[in-house]
Amino acid sequence: MPIDSILTALQGGLIVSCQAPATSPLHQPEMIAAMAEAAVLQGAVGVRIDSPAHIAAVRQRVSVPIIGLWKQVIAGSDVYITPQYCHAEAVAFAGADIIAIDATLRPRPEGETLAPLIERIRTDLQKPVMADVDTMASATAAVTAGADLLGTTLYGYTSATADLTPPGFDLLTDLVKRLPTPCLCEGGIATPAAARQAIALGSHAVVVGTAITGIDLLVQQYCQSLSTATASTTP
Repeated sequence: MPIDSILTALQGGLIVSCQAPATSPLHQPEMIAAMAEAAVLQGAVGVRIDSPAHIAAVRQRVSVPIIGLWKQVIAGSDVYITPQYCHAEAVAFAGADIIAIDATLRPRPEGETLAPLIERIRTDLQKPVMADVDTMASATAAVTAGADLLGTTLYGYTSATADLTPPGFDLLTDLVKRLPTPCLCEGGIATPAAARQAIALGSHAVVVGTAITGIDLLVQQYCQSLSTATASTTP
């Protein structure tokens, strides 16, 4: 699907990140696919999916754009969202329409650099690239390298932004103002009002994950809160 068609399909809408912890019963391709289909049936214009197996299962259930990634932990690097070309290739073959990659300025695995990775994804795989960034500097580098789409995904999740709390509305505002590449607000969007605010600030679309699909974490938070309340009222 051409990038222009993808951007048109996503504009102003909700993209649901359908993921689950590896230890969760929901971390199964058929479960993630059902979650994605449920989101689309309720109006989601796209989904964000981790791993080739999950992407392939989701592709069988939905026709909306899939932002695909593959989280991989590699020794010697903190970059873990689709860190290398082989991971991007697997994501593309599984059926993703956009390949999301970590585009922060952190050292990449095996001394690789960002620009060649983006070029190979766009040229060899014929897929647009979503650059998950944390700062204006990383976003600028990603745009220079040819990224088709930016995401505030890693704002607050790197050492350079450890003192910041998502959602990155300040980063979003700067990206929209200073760079020509469309940007998605992702990370920390926990309410419909916050999603609406992101669009008002210029986000091309909004990605929401845990607040919608994070059953494991949400239940844990509720239970911890209730346990604390019970303990405080116990004589």
